[in-house]
Amino acid sequence: MTLVVALVPIVAFGVLLSLVTVPYVSLGPGPTFNTLGEVDGKQVVDIKSTDGTGGSIVHPTSGHLNMTTVSQRDGLTLGEALALWMSGRDQLVPRDLVYPPDKSKDEIDKANTNEFKSSEDNAEYAALSFLKYPKAVTVESVTDPGPSAGKLQDGDAIDMVNNVAVPDMAAFQAIVKATKPGEQMVIDYRRKNQPAGTVTITLGSNPDRPHGFLGIGVLDAPWAPFDIEFNLANIGGPSAGLMFSLAVVDKLTTGDLNGGKFVAGTGTISADGAVGPIGGITHKMMAAQDAGATVFLVPADNCDEALTARDDRLQLVKVDTLTAAVDALHTISAGGEPPRC
Repeated sequence: MTLVVALVPIVAFGVLLSLVTVPYVSLGPGPTFNTLGEVDGKQVVDIKSTDGTGGSIVHPTSGHLNMTTVSQRDGLTLGEALALWMSGRDQLVPRDLVYPPDKSKDEIDKANTNEFKSSEDNAEYAALSFLKYPKAVTVESVTDPGPSAGKLQDGDAIDMVNNVAVPDMAAFQAIVKATKPGEQMVIDYRRKNQPAGTVTITLGSNPDRPHGFLGIGVLDAPWAPFDIEFNLANIGGPSAGLMFSLAVVDKLTTGDLNGGKFVAGTGTISADGAVGPIGGITHKMMAAQDAGATVFLVPADNCDEALTARDDRLQLVKVDTLTAAVDALHTISAGGEPPRC
């Protein structure tokens, strides 16, 4: 009887550990991907371009420019939460901080996916701007169904409308606002990896505006005559932007940006090349160290937090723009001292 009585609380505690879930999410080191390499047989950053004679303008690269991630685990049991906390590698945070109660998990996942897609676009624009590709009125989206569906495509550069040059978005919008529904608009455009063309579009109507409806979204962006594809699935958030931009720059210039070092890093990037802070910097540093990195690019605003987990095996390089990141890597390659956290 004594033994049975003694076992009851032990069994009860074991049930609690294995069945009861806790309102926490664990954050820890996640997968890291070499933006110069391949995933599932595809280049992580794939530039589809030729020099006009069948030769590629993409230069060979080697080594590592790794993007880093944070792993998340939800639906933890009490036992799993205790084990992760005791490991010292994972952090437990209240679930509401990761999944706000006013939004569903699907809504949050969709927002993260949209942020990742936006980071890919910004990474492309930042890299092309750094490489001095000129800006053009660029089609960002085509409404389908809509007047332009099947005639214009995402990524097209609009050069002329009704035989009038449109050097920027303001000039383009001024022409569109002077139209009426039912009118025809003749657009001269350039398309990536294809000949330039001309298309005639009959404008539709939209209750939100009195002028003709073209059914496209445009922006002023640096334009190149080739496609850049980013092939990473199931990765959310905007923090891969900096490393994607560096991979594009590396592939379109001679030499290796990493200078033979195993470089990893993180950071959001804007279309004009500004590097922004991210979450989970210490977890990403740990993931980079586990992968073998010796240099880690840190957004300037994350430096204080990064120093709390500093390890002499990892050189922490402070960056606030794409240009600063490229300059820092060139400095390291030349044996110099880059800006540090």
